[in-house]
Amino acid sequence: MTRGAGRPRWSGQTTWVGRFDSSLRSFLRTETGSARLVVLATVAALVWANVGPSSYESFWHTPLSLQLGDWELGRDLRGWVNSGLMTIFFLVAGLELRRDFDIGELRERRRFTLPLLAGLGGMLVPILIYLAINAGNTTAAGWGVVMATDTALALATLAILGPRFSDRLRGFLLTVSVVDDVVAIVVLAVAYPEHPSPPALLTAGGIFAVVLLARATGLRYGPIYLLLGVAAWVAVSVSGVDPVVVGLLMGLLTYAYAPSRVDLERTSDLFRLFREQPTPQFAHSVRAGLVAALSPNDRLQHLYHPWASYVIVPLFALANVGLVIDGELLARAVTSPVALGVVVAYVIGKPAGIILTSRLVTVLTHNRLRPPVGWGAVTGVGTVSGIGFTVALLVASHALSGPALDEAKLGILAATVVSAVVTWSVFRLAARLPAERRARALLGTAEEIVDLLVPVDMDRDHIRGPADAPVTVVEYGDFECPYCGQAEPVVRELLAEFTKIRYVWRHLPLTEVHPHAELAAEAAEAAGDQGAFWEMHDLLFKHQDALGTVDMLHYAEQLGLDLDRFRDYLAERRSVDRIGEDVDSADLSGVSGTPTFFINGRRHHGAYDITALSAAVKGAFAQAKLRPE
Repeated sequence: MTRGAGRPRWSGQTTWVGRFDSSLRSFLRTETGSARLVVLATVAALVWANVGPSSYESFWHTPLSLQLGDWELGRDLRGWVNSGLMTIFFLVAGLELRRDFDIGELRERRRFTLPLLAGLGGMLVPILIYLAINAGNTTAAGWGVVMATDTALALATLAILGPRFSDRLRGFLLTVSVVDDVVAIVVLAVAYPEHPSPPALLTAGGIFAVVLLARATGLRYGPIYLLLGVAAWVAVSVSGVDPVVVGLLMGLLTYAYAPSRVDLERTSDLFRLFREQPTPQFAHSVRAGLVAALSPNDRLQHLYHPWASYVIVPLFALANVGLVIDGELLARAVTSPVALGVVVAYVIGKPAGIILTSRLVTVLTHNRLRPPVGWGAVTGVGTVSGIGFTVALLVASHALSGPALDEAKLGILAATVVSAVVTWSVFRLAARLPAERRARALLGTAEEIVDLLVPVDMDRDHIRGPADAPVTVVEYGDFECPYCGQAEPVVRELLAEFTKIRYVWRHLPLTEVHPHAELAAEAAEAAGDQGAFWEMHDLLFKHQDALGTVDMLHYAEQLGLDLDRFRDYLAERRSVDRIGEDVDSADLSGVSGTPTFFINGRRHHGAYDITALSAAVKGAFAQAKLRPE
């Protein structure tokens, strides 16, 4: 929800500087929104190609060249879209996979093994099916068409058709599909080059060596990497290999990390200096501090992900999907080994490869390696992976030509539609199962990564709710933080809706931006010394605009506390160490702003309105039922 018209901004957060949260949830929001544009672009391309086939082809075959002296790099408009703009699309795919490796599910490397093998199985089985159907034909060369999953469209489809509360399901799909993309691009570079040039490839290899050297020395100047990336793209393009591989490699080389409290505090200090002395020198220092606090991966995703999703992929669809659908094409497609091979490989081969490989790995490792979700969800990931669209069209444009290319495009479109329908059916059937069986089918029993590194201590932490509750919600908050003030009634509503939930408050006073936050935290602890922590907690949130010393004494008197004892507690600052322990635990868990929620030890990303938190809590309850007693 956005700020405006008196509506609270449920996704807001107070930080020392402010941070861009490139979480899976925001990634999914972008993909879901862009899916509509892709559908519109696909329809527009089909209408254009069938109403004016000559104008469609002549437009996309318009030549566009770059020339410097005797050197010239020329492509038609479709070529610039497919090999130029799509480089940015694969840059984003590489960035997201690298982020998952650095700070996501795959930071525990063993969790990558099964999705990796499932992704490989989900490519091998479709390839074998395609080759079997096209055996003896020249069209067998198009086996690479059925390898990859369209990450963007598959995630968007799952976000629309899948269960609402399983980010792990979407993370599993993301890993499997990006593995497909990586291998597909390698195959595209190796199996379908055009007149390969070894000197140009060696030049590209040398440029990447410079990139690795700059990365190893800690160079963070973005324009240098941009120039090196463009140079590598030109070298690979001249070599005859599709240069989209450059985007993928650059993305995989880009670090991701959460901003540290030290970096955020340093940036706050720089901003304070600029506030006191607004000079160009201090302005430059603040900008440099902001850049240093965020990882290169976050900055690049923030810059390129919307362009890739909302502009490049729809434009790619507009440039490539257009084909004349007439009786002749439909008649050929019914018996065409290309169209049949693509449809069967994607609709049947993809889910079969992913499901069977996942099951085989689980059995052979005696459950040491198992999917992060239930087998019903694995089936859904398999069926939705049959959406090959973008990457399939890209490979088809290199592997096939003429009528075979048109038949492949028709097969890709049919497989996309059928796979979406089958995915919808899988999750509709899962939704009809009894609650416990549904939870097991969708969530599975794999152990979750615990983000909260300091566990809840019943003798120390401030707790509301039953001690033996199956679900625990921990909030790191600040009494002066306006977003915490918006979250507080939501938490009370959550506690009223779920009686078997345990809520824990931990202090994270952001004194750099909230000068009264530390005093308010100490006042809450002083009240807690007299058994009235939660009463003071509620009063402080009711009066966030009045948190001075006199106000604290007034609240203590209002609660009927012993004022002398309350004053002495504040004057001696007895709670400083206690609050410092909360702050240290926040640092260990990577908390950089307020409010930050953890549900059963797992960090909650995204909005904290009642709908979002309720969905997360319901997922935690379902998962808790599957844990062994």
